[in-house]
Amino acid sequence: METIWFMIVAFMIVCYVVLDGFDIGAGIVHYFVGRNNAEREAVIRAIGPVWDGNEVWLLAAGGTLYFAFPVLYSAAFSGFYLPLIMVLWLLIMRAAGIELRHQLHNELWENFWDFVFALSSILLAIFFGAALGNVIRGVPLNSEGYFFEPLFTHWGTTGETGILDWFTLLSGVVAFVALAMHGAAFLAHKTEGEMNARARKVISLGWFALVLVTIGSLFAVIYVRPTILDNYYAMPVGWLIPIGVAAALAAVKYFNSTGNDKAAFLGTSGYLALMLGGAVFGVYPNVLPALDPANSLTIYNAKAGAYGLSVGLIWWSIGIVIAIGYFVFLFRTFKGKVTVGGEH
Repeated sequence: METIWFMIVAFMIVCYVVLDGFDIGAGIVHYFVGRNNAEREAVIRAIGPVWDGNEVWLLAAGGTLYFAFPVLYSAAFSGFYLPLIMVLWLLIMRAAGIELRHQLHNELWENFWDFVFALSSILLAIFFGAALGNVIRGVPLNSEGYFFEPLFTHWGTTGETGILDWFTLLSGVVAFVALAMHGAAFLAHKTEGEMNARARKVISLGWFALVLVTIGSLFAVIYVRPTILDNYYAMPVGWLIPIGVAAALAAVKYFNSTGNDKAAFLGTSGYLALMLGGAVFGVYPNVLPALDPANSLTIYNAKAGAYGLSVGLIWWSIGIVIAIGYFVFLFRTFKGKVTVGGEH
């Protein structure tokens, strides 16, 4: 049962990253795809009907995590208190940038919220990537299951570590580049004309950067946590994940060059899902690795009671069917292109 809930939590995090990831990515490339006020307004309208629904997956994943692994929830949220507050403020400011921009037709007002939207999106991508880097590297959990990390220390991955070091910053860069590509692919799918051409250009140039940082992060992960390969050797089926990552990257390159924007977007979605899946596969059964492996939180010592997990599985199944049905309806309702100068 604990393995099932581990997979459920991982699935919901993947859903959040793929869905809200293109909203964040749209903010990252906001100024590259939209060169004037009307085009930047079109970027906002491209994600306008869905961004807040996509963001709910973060709340849903957090709630599921709290239900299934309450010990992990308490340890992680206490140890990551500072970055958590920073992420919350960035989420608030990104939402304000989207919702307040069109409330007043004033150049200074619109330019200010465009900047807020872009900056908060950039920082969110980096912080989310750094958070994943912390999980892969391990945190200084004590024997009681708690820890504290400052924002940064000596930028190394051993000893007194901080939230930011060379490895977690590299993870942030990978997330930044990947989400920028993901957002550009979505905007290419949703726009026409010059905006579409610029979005494809971002993908074309960003693809080389993404390949480079992906390879660099692979070697960095093996260097920082060599035990992450143990599950791959124990269960060789796991090697299909890196093969899938390479295939997704090749698909993005091919479909972007041939003008198949929807397929290119599905390629970036697959890349994100597989990269996260590879990390999850490697750290299992840990849910929060510790720098001292003896103190790591696993699916066994962090789980909720067996009865609660069994009953919760029934209600989660009902809820996820409703949620998926709603999102299918939502995206089908708002399918199609946005046009420059159209109504908000």
